[in-house]
Amino acid sequence: MTAVWHNLKVVSSAGFALLAACALFSSAALRAQATPAGAIIESTAQATYQDAGSARSVSSNAVQVRVDELLGVAVASRDAGPVTARAGPAVLHFGIQNTGNGPEQFILEPVTSVAGNGFDAVLDGVAVDSNGNDAYDAGIDQILPVPATTAMIPMDGNAVVFVLLAVPAGLADGATSQVRLSVRAATGSGAPGTVFAGAGEGGGDAVVGSASASALAGGQLVASASSVTLVEWASVADPFGGTAAVPGAIVTYSVQALVTGSADVDGLVVTDAIPPRTTYRANSLQRDGAPLTDAAGDDAGEASAAGISVELGTLAGGASSTVSFAVAINE
Repeated sequence: MTAVWHNLKVVSSAGFALLAACALFSSAALRAQATPAGAIIESTAQATYQDAGSARSVSSNAVQVRVDELLGVAVASRDAGPVTARAGPAVLHFGIQNTGNGPEQFILEPVTSVAGNGFDAVLDGVAVDSNGNDAYDAGIDQILPVPATTAMIPMDGNAVVFVLLAVPAGLADGATSQVRLSVRAATGSGAPGTVFAGAGEGGGDAVVGSASASALAGGQLVASASSVTLVEWASVADPFGGTAAVPGAIVTYSVQALVTGSADVDGLVVTDAIPPRTTYRANSLQRDGAPLTDAAGDDAGEASAAGISVELGTLAGGASSTVSFAVAINE
């Protein structure tokens, strides 16, 4: 039976999407005519004849044929593209369709160690979308026991599953990892035409379809990592209009926080102590040229005779922010 994918919104690559679309259109008529496994097809022949001028008819014995179960499955990634991941948990989404003509369970085997990976994620488990919202909900979506096997999926039915992963720490920004999900019919798989006697729906045989009753799809993780670089500099204005660092001169310190990498950083706070032999100049605190109050709690900054503190919050990868404040050299 030709593998068909009716309901997946996203597939793992443009090539697979084209292939799935062609399968859908080319086999639509066949799918409409598919006969469920276990159905009984019955045939009785009729004959009419003349006997001594009388019209007569006769029926043959009834012949019944039980439809065997044809095993088939399709699987594809449901992620729009590579999934950005940082150290810690990550989730890849896959959709499964039973393309056979009877209800079937499917065995799921994720593979995290793939040739060419920049890193290998650690498999934490496989879950099924229990509440049907297409998003993994810890504590709600059922974790499948090993070996991961779906519940019975009806003919043409679909299931969404989540491959749960752990991403190691210390990865270079942009490092990639392929994760593959192998799916096969629990009744059996193998060469097309392989028969599993008596294992089909309704007591008939189960027969492997043209796609070997197994399928493979891939998802990808992309490591997102960032670091923060702090650069500080000072400018001096002396009482005589020059730049000499003499008593009474004003020193303006600027501190730039730069995020390198693709990941956001959260909870970023810049602090600086007021240097010895200087006095903080009230209300000189700024962020990116915008003034901040010295008092705590009014805004993201605070300053005192001891030092300054500015909460930058979340900065995106590649972004920067500059904090500045002024002190006077004690006379």
